[in-house]
Amino acid sequence: MTNSGRSPASRDLEFTLAQLRGDCVRMAPHWTVPATVADAPVSPSRIHGVVVPAASVRLVRGMTGG
Repeated sequence: MTNSGRSPASRDLEFTLAQLRGDCVRMAPHWTVPATVADAPVSPSRIHGVVVPAASVRLVRGMTGG
C-alpha cells in the first residue's frame, strides 16, 4: 500500500475510458488505410513505431479479464 491507502493496482483502475480514447486519437495518425485491400496478412515485422501507454494496456487487460 502507498501513503494514499490504495494499492498500485487500484490506482491503475483510475485510468479512464476518456484517457484511453485520447491515447487512441494520438495513435490514429500512425495507422494508414491502404488504397486497396491486401490479400495476405501483414507481417509483424512491418508493424513498428506504435507505443501503447502502459496504463492503456492495463485498462484494456482489465476489461477483458485477461
